[in-house]
Amino acid sequence: MGLLLAPMTLVATRVMKAPYGRFGPRSGGWAVNSRLGWFLMELPATLCFWPFYLSGPFAGQLVPSILATVWAIHYINRGFIFPVLIRVPRQGGANFGALVLVTGMLVTALHGYLHGKFFSTFGTHLTTAWLGDPRFIMGLVAYGLGFMLNVHSDAILRNLRTPGEIARGQKVYRIPRGGGFELVTNPSYLGELSMWLGFTLAAWSLPGLFILSLSIANLLPRAIDNHRWYRRQFPDYPAHRRILIPYVF
Repeated sequence: MGLLLAPMTLVATRVMKAPYGRFGPRSGGWAVNSRLGWFLMELPATLCFWPFYLSGPFAGQLVPSILATVWAIHYINRGFIFPVLIRVPRQGGANFGALVLVTGMLVTALHGYLHGKFFSTFGTHLTTAWLGDPRFIMGLVAYGLGFMLNVHSDAILRNLRTPGEIARGQKVYRIPRGGGFELVTNPSYLGELSMWLGFTLAAWSLPGLFILSLSIANLLPRAIDNHRWYRRQFPDYPAHRRILIPYVF
């Protein structure tokens, strides 16, 4: 059932843009500021993962513990550090739509439950022998590289506006420069997808395939919309930049 969410999400994101960030609601409708929205959306993943993980028979074993640590690093960053670092105006800034918040909370809760149960109950292949498996090694490498790209790209985007512009709530947009932005319009999304591809390989699990497919369905249409928006907004936008994959797409 969970895997059906990916094609449903892909269809939905083609019909309408996900209502957050520059595509968020400007007036009317219920919304919260981005900092609170991201925190609430990501919180169920942590709340659901740990009880189901810690109650399983494999919870104390080495490989499940490594994967749980990788999980923790991601959600400490995405669920707690990232929202704090978001730069929002002193007043207003309510551009995180209710649709994204509610559906996101449901998805992250399901994500936490599925991985918590798999790591410590159903992942019978996650023994010490798995440490030498190429899927585990390549998966962790891909995850680590994707994590670094994602964090660095987020930092570049965060610093595009000056503190004064943010405080006044000014909607000032600039072309991002440096890092992965020299090759693609959406390096944050590329990092995110690399992370979940690596995570899926390292765990070799259906829950991993679930979150990877859902991430592609959610981020790919938004990446295309972002790229088109930048080209419309900036006549001097670098022509060599691809949408998501360097030199390819």
